[in-house]
Amino acid sequence: MLAGPLLRRLEPGRVVLWLVGSAPLDLTLELAPRTGASRRLALDARRCRVVRVGRHACVHLIDVVLPEPLPQDTIIEYDLLVTQGDGNEAGIARWAPHLLHPGATRPSMVLRSRSDNILFGSCRKPHHRARDGLARADALLADHIDRADERPAMLMLCGDQVYADDVAGPMLAAIHALIRRLGLYGECLEGAVVADSEALYRHPAGYYRREELLPAIRSNDALRDRFFGGSEKPIFTTANAHNHLVTLAEVMAMYLLVWSPVPWRLVADAPAPRLASRHLERWRRESELLAGFRHELPRSARLLAHVQTLMIFDDHDITDDWNLSAKWETTAYEHPFSRRIVGNALIAYMLCQGWGNRPDVFGTVLDDLAALTDTAAADAAADARLDAPRQDALIGRLLSFRQWDFVVRTKPTIIVLDTRTRRWRNRRRPGHPSGLMDWESLCELQHELLDETAAVIVSPAPMFGVKLIEVVQRVATSAGLALTVDAENWMAHRGAASSMLNIFRHSRTPANYVVLSGDVHYSFAYAIEVREVREVCESDCTPHVWQITSSGIKNEFPRRLLDWLDRLNRWLYAPRSPLNWFTQRRDLVLTPYLPDARQQGERVWNGAGIGQVWLDAQGRPLRIVQHNADGRPSTRFLAPGQQSSLAVAAEQPLKKH
Repeated sequence: MLAGPLLRRLEPGRVVLWLVGSAPLDLTLELAPRTGASRRLALDARRCRVVRVGRHACVHLIDVVLPEPLPQDTIIEYDLLVTQGDGNEAGIARWAPHLLHPGATRPSMVLRSRSDNILFGSCRKPHHRARDGLARADALLADHIDRADERPAMLMLCGDQVYADDVAGPMLAAIHALIRRLGLYGECLEGAVVADSEALYRHPAGYYRREELLPAIRSNDALRDRFFGGSEKPIFTTANAHNHLVTLAEVMAMYLLVWSPVPWRLVADAPAPRLASRHLERWRRESELLAGFRHELPRSARLLAHVQTLMIFDDHDITDDWNLSAKWETTAYEHPFSRRIVGNALIAYMLCQGWGNRPDVFGTVLDDLAALTDTAAADAAADARLDAPRQDALIGRLLSFRQWDFVVRTKPTIIVLDTRTRRWRNRRRPGHPSGLMDWESLCELQHELLDETAAVIVSPAPMFGVKLIEVVQRVATSAGLALTVDAENWMAHRGAASSMLNIFRHSRTPANYVVLSGDVHYSFAYAIEVREVREVCESDCTPHVWQITSSGIKNEFPRRLLDWLDRLNRWLYAPRSPLNWFTQRRDLVLTPYLPDARQQGERVWNGAGIGQVWLDAQGRPLRIVQHNADGRPSTRFLAPGQQSSLAVAAEQPLKKH
């Protein structure tokens, strides 16, 4: 067993799991509620689809519809039994003991009847110096492992689960060693300097210099500068893209290495590549950071085996600035090599993340993927390759796919937005940022919200962010530097922002919204009232929105820069500031929640970790907490009333009892 199991979509009548084995596995699912009878279910082809991605790597997509629903709000132990060659069965305690809590013989799950306790976060970069917020969440879970009522309903990952565009050198070496060990399939690379994946892996510029491997003909010089391009980041990359993943095998290996400790044991003895002397210090530093990530990885994997985990992409899951503007899309998708790089990351996302959110919509796409990989599996050569025309056809299908978003019909309803592939493009100024959702997808969102009393909306980028940063991005966009400052926020496109505010005002949409976001590498919470009360109201039904952002799981914003931005934002865009009337905030009453461990006046919190929010029966936040990964006490975001109470309490002398 290489990775998993991961608990994905969980319902009383349905259990969805994801795992990867070195061969197709004969599996039996065992479910043992603490209240009720146990069940054994053979996972035949109807319940477990196997997609081979290498000679010794098979993704198992387990989707079980239950004849009798599982009980809710109680602990359900489960096991995946592997039938071995001698006929004996081996459970998770045998083949993945790192997934078990002390004293447990099997992992467990809880199907909560209400989604009123949610863990969430984004941006998990393995070689960042911060500790892993998923490991911190596992410690939180361990404290309540036998308390069904205290366990979270789900873990919502809001984007950047992997960094395909920002890879440490030692991580890339581990990826290549794992590709060789598992026989992950190769591919031809049209339009590139190298002819195929093997030539890419062997090339002297394969580490820290991949920008040199783009097409060398004169007509593509500008594209080479834009793709993987350095500090200016003009079109298609990040400043850290010198090890950008290219092939499908590389991205699949990355997923295995960020979600499981097992593949690391398979590549422990892999030799380091030959490096130029100027890269040796960077390699050493990144190796130390990755050692810390690997140390915490068993606990992160244990969390994913115990909590329903739902996911949505953001840019780094594919590449930085993905679909940021219409000009970016034209540049990237008109060249076969850049189109292939984006497409490979999207195939891996579909297989490792997207499928588990919404299994029903991927049947035909999985058929195409299976046909692609089966062709490679039939090749007897040691370096079996994917069929290029089939691969390009699959990529074309995924680039036009329109069902990445999904809805979880719980109380309250949870709506997860696709803010990457269905953008409101600026046709008049194609170099300016696109709206995060187009008109059609916003109409679909409104339809999902009709007649709901409350909703949790997951938007990878915050709908309501730090205004000063948005203004800086707007100024940079006007100067033609939208990609340089990552000008991706809801207010960057007037049409998309206005449409979203009108959805909040609609007489048949909820009165209470909680928006969960990530992306920005700092955490904050705002309470927002939308002005212009709805026309048809029997009582006060002013829309109330809570923007709650937790970021990153393993990433942080530059501390000194954020301190200055936060301070200037407080001075320039205070709730009563007249500057708000020159922005779309003139239609809003925005009140910040303040971190309880803040410095004077601080509104944002900079520290890797995991967010958690508890909701009341009306879908309003009861508590908002950022659990710090570095061992500091958890940080609470306090509503205005809580802030004044805390200040009064702090001024009172301690009484002796």
